[in-house]
Amino acid sequence: MSYTPDWYGYFFLLLDGALVTLQLTIYGCGIALVGAFILGLCRLSHSPILRWAATIYIEFFRGSSIFVQLFWAYFVLPLAGFPLDPLTTGILVLGLNVSAYGAEVVRGAILAVPKEQYETAIAINLTPYQRMRHIILPQAIVLMLPTFGNNAIELMKATAIVSLISLSDLTFQAQVIRLQTGNTAFPFIGALLIYFVISLMIIICVRRLENHLSAGLDGTK
Repeated sequence: MSYTPDWYGYFFLLLDGALVTLQLTIYGCGIALVGAFILGLCRLSHSPILRWAATIYIEFFRGSSIFVQLFWAYFVLPLAGFPLDPLTTGILVLGLNVSAYGAEVVRGAILAVPKEQYETAIAINLTPYQRMRHIILPQAIVLMLPTFGNNAIELMKATAIVSLISLSDLTFQAQVIRLQTGNTAFPFIGALLIYFVISLMIIICVRRLENHLSAGLDGTK
C-alpha cells in the first residue's frame, strides 16, 4: 500500500509558517523603524556622547554576523539570566540589526534636505524641535521611504535564519514538509511564492505611502 502525502494539509502547514514569518516581519520592522530614527538623530546630535554611542551601535550590528547575533541572544543571554523564547529572540535580533542600517538612511535623508529649509525655519524663529518636526522630517521621510522599503524586504528575507533556533517559520515548515514527504519541489516552490507575495505587499504599501506623503508636500491631492 503506497503512501500518498496530504498535500492539502501540508499547504496549511506552509501558511502556518507564513504567519510566523509575518509576525517576525511586522514586529521586527516596528523595532527597526523606532531604532533607526533614534540612532539616526543621535548621529546628528551635538552631543559627542550620543554620536559616539550611536556610531558604536551601528558599526557593531553592521559589522558582525546576524547568525552570531541570533545565537548569542538565544543561547548566551539565558546564561546571564535573560531567557528569551524563539519568537521574541527573532524579533529583537532582526529589529536591532536592521535598525543599524536604517539609522544611516535617516541620517542621510535629513542631511539631504536643502540647507535653505533650515535657514528659513531659523528665520521664522522656530525652535530646533519645531524645525525638525514641521520642516525637516516631513521632507526627509519621503526620501527615506524607498530605502526603508528595501530594508523591510531584506528583514523579511532574513527571517529564515530563525529556523536555526527551531522557530516554525516558513523556511522551517518547508524543511519539515521536505523531510516528511521526500519532495523538495512542492515545499520550496510554495515558500518562494509566499515570500514573493509578502515582498509585493511591502512594496505596494511603501509606494502608496510615498505617493500620499509626496502629494501632501507638493500641495496636490
